[in-house]
Amino acid sequence: MSRISKTRRGAVALLSAATLTLGLAACTSNEAPAPENTGSTGTTDAGTAGGNDNDAPGEKVVIGFSAPAADHGWMGVITKAAQAEAKKYSDVELRLAEGTNDVSLQISQIEGFINDKVDAIVLLPFDGDALTEISLEAMKAGIPVINVDREFSSPFAARTTVLGDNYGMGVSAGTYICEQLGDNKDAVVAEIAGIDNLPLTQDRSKGFADALGDCGLKVANRVAADFTVAGGETAAANLLQAAPKIDAIWNHDDDQGVGVLSAIEAANRDEFFMVGGAGSKNVMEHIKAGDSVLQATVIYPSTQAADGIRLARLIAHNKSMSDLVSHTVPRTVQLFAPTVTKDNVDDFINDAFES
Repeated sequence: MSRISKTRRGAVALLSAATLTLGLAACTSNEAPAPENTGSTGTTDAGTAGGNDNDAPGEKVVIGFSAPAADHGWMGVITKAAQAEAKKYSDVELRLAEGTNDVSLQISQIEGFINDKVDAIVLLPFDGDALTEISLEAMKAGIPVINVDREFSSPFAARTTVLGDNYGMGVSAGTYICEQLGDNKDAVVAEIAGIDNLPLTQDRSKGFADALGDCGLKVANRVAADFTVAGGETAAANLLQAAPKIDAIWNHDDDQGVGVLSAIEAANRDEFFMVGGAGSKNVMEHIKAGDSVLQATVIYPSTQAADGIRLARLIAHNKSMSDLVSHTVPRTVQLFAPTVTKDNVDDFINDAFES
């Protein structure tokens, strides 16, 4: 019996631990190859000298991948990164569904993967709630689902979930602004959010408010945009008109930040500094050059789907993450939201996405 067959049957059994989550920064590659385990189970002895090399070719794995349409810089690089990761492994066949913002079409894509009996599915749902039922069907069919970025409404719908840290983005942005403003308790802090009715926006704003509160500051002026350039420009123009003096701005999203920066330049305002969000290459170039109000950005990793591909391969091969003692891949992997400044921008800019 193949390791993949065992994994399919084991995937459903693992659901009994659905309430157990482990948040950690994802690290799934080996720094140094280890001797291959000759045991009959096909599992790794992770965390001990002599565990398997996770990157060594194994039995062929067919992974289905579906994500929303690439109508946003961050979303565009998500799919490209997933494809690039799959190409690194000679034992991975990636079946890529066309990017779509049509929930019904995305559901039919997953139905197709189930009918094809793929070994694993990596899914960034356009709408997590709407894709929950079909993901449950995949799991019941013994196909592990790796949920990316937008969570399902049931913990039983995914074997593993890979998430960015929206609350952590707010914390990182607020902490940086606190550090820059020091003891200036009268500082005026502004916030340009994304789409206000989305949980991710609410989480970012909560993290931001909590971090500012720790240094005695609060958001004095706040507007919401829509993650688009045009929306960012309109929201920023309204903010600047309402607030004659600002000391710092946090903009949630670097794609909408293109419009935000345009509005700032049109208003001829530069008495404040700005922190971006998500980590676009455009913003990092401004940070590096020091040619705008942009002084920092906080990362929302565009590697999430690529991490999903790598984890899907490990799960299908019944392997664990090489840097963990545990013998199984965690149910939840939450990626860190670091702050990028002029001091460390070179560490991040080459992997950044274009807005």
